[in-house]
Amino acid sequence: MIHSQKMKYVLVTGGVVSGLGKGVTASSIGLILKASGLRVTSIKIDPYLNTDAGTMSPFEHGEVFVLDDGGEADLDLGNYERFLDIKLTRDNNITTGKIYQSVIDKERKGDYLGQTVQVVPHITDAIQEWIEHAAAIPVDGKEGPADICVIELGGTIGDIESMPFIEALGQFSYRVGPGNFCLIHVSLVPVLAAVGEQKTKPTQHSVRGLRSLGLSPNILACRSTMELDGNVKEKLSRFCHVPIENIITLCDVSNIWRVPLLLRDQNAHEAILKVLNLTGYIREPVLGEWTSRADLCDLLSEPVRIAMVGKYTGLADSYLSVLKALLHASVECHRKLCVDWVPATDLEDATAEENPNSHRSAWKLLEGADAILVPGGFGDRGIEGKILAAKYAREKRIPYLGICLGMQIAVIEFARSILGLQNANSTEFDSNTKSPCVILMPEGSKTQMGGTMRLGSRRTYLHGTSSKSAKLYDHRSFIDERHRHRYEVNPDMVPQLEDAGLSFPGKDESGHRMEIVELPNHPYFVGVQFHPEFKSRPGKPSALFLGLVAAACGQLDALLKKGSTKARKTSSASSTTKSQLYEKATKLVSSVYCNGNGLHV
Repeated sequence: MIHSQKMKYVLVTGGVVSGLGKGVTASSIGLILKASGLRVTSIKIDPYLNTDAGTMSPFEHGEVFVLDDGGEADLDLGNYERFLDIKLTRDNNITTGKIYQSVIDKERKGDYLGQTVQVVPHITDAIQEWIEHAAAIPVDGKEGPADICVIELGGTIGDIESMPFIEALGQFSYRVGPGNFCLIHVSLVPVLAAVGEQKTKPTQHSVRGLRSLGLSPNILACRSTMELDGNVKEKLSRFCHVPIENIITLCDVSNIWRVPLLLRDQNAHEAILKVLNLTGYIREPVLGEWTSRADLCDLLSEPVRIAMVGKYTGLADSYLSVLKALLHASVECHRKLCVDWVPATDLEDATAEENPNSHRSAWKLLEGADAILVPGGFGDRGIEGKILAAKYAREKRIPYLGICLGMQIAVIEFARSILGLQNANSTEFDSNTKSPCVILMPEGSKTQMGGTMRLGSRRTYLHGTSSKSAKLYDHRSFIDERHRHRYEVNPDMVPQLEDAGLSFPGKDESGHRMEIVELPNHPYFVGVQFHPEFKSRPGKPSALFLGLVAAACGQLDALLKKGSTKARKTSSASSTTKSQLYEKATKLVSSVYCNGNGLHV
């Protein structure tokens, strides 16, 4: 940690086109700075008018990432958390909607004392205050603010929506002063296929636009399919007024974990630290474990095939955290991850009549999978296909993991097939069902959509030690996982389901809300109401995702045995520690009484 009174800020902007990888770049910058010994936090600015990402379709903006405090945020916050192993808050995601709402609320209360409320200075001041407030929130489990805050501005330079943020950040850079603000501009250097030449003009125009708005980049991160030629760097340096050593290539890499290594190898950390006047205070980045993981990922060749049965299979970002959690688990099991996207609607009988080729292809993928995963989702499209997938996994004894809706689907299928309740359903899809296996939670809302679900980190209590879930979670008495749902398993039907062989080894503190469901006599059939993917990290995979991949690879028994051994050692160590603490406490109390002193706690 540096001994400085002022927070240092690194701003990452983008130009030319969207989708260049600003989020991964910002995460990678944060990682190499953290590996250099600095405490790092992150902020994502999204210029859309939505208050948060909670009401947007995944097709619009990718998955909705859920934070511990219940904040529904942009998926890039998931990248920050995974790369930096931190826990962010809802305030680390700034949107136009949040800023305008806060300013309008102040205006209604009379906080502006009769002033005409305008974009400048009121909106721009609110943005700067929010940044300073969010940057000071501890996110790494330690006390006090971080050393550096990495800020990513969504969209591209020139977008109308981001203009107030550009103005605010220009003012902010002037206010915090030189040596406390570093601007990294991510831009595109395309390669024309016809001649194979790298073209600098798009980046030149992007930087010119940025400078016309009051911000000058200290570092250029150029996205290209190949490493930049020396003459291309010289040209960019001349026309963009950036030192040649501060021009970084973001070329294609074999896996996402190589991006921080790419930045380190080009001394991006040195360029940043020089701008922030930190040269000489910080060590070289320590990335040995990260490098080993990236190398291992490239070397894996034996595949594990996971069928992802979902509604938004046309866009991988819709299930980004699920994909990352599968990757973490597969690398841990030394397997190459192969995800087969199965549109749920293609599994349904109606598709067999309308589009038989799609129907056959979907079932072929499902039948060739080593494991099946049904992620969360909303709406009734594809529900019957997901139920068929759960039934296939149960009957054919294929490892299955159902997340949120995927858990509810498993319960509905079990009620239909085993209990004989052909009309069993969720009231979300059939409000008049006579066998409501899944119902709206008492605190749920059908009219107000945004922020009305059961959101954020909630506690699940694990009952018994025989379930696979308990073993995978090292026989802990409880776990804290993130939630995002407004429907739940009907507690009135639980006794009937349990009598038929379904097990609920995880429940909330009341004992009435089902959090985990299992089939005890199945190789691996688990459903969870929470979203374990949100807390999975590289090198620390989610327990249930690890269980799924291990079951798909034939490694589950060894994993469960290893977990049981670890739990016994932990329990033994815990007992020893308690014994030692008790002995010390006894001696302390005896000493106090012998000396006649008072003991104050």
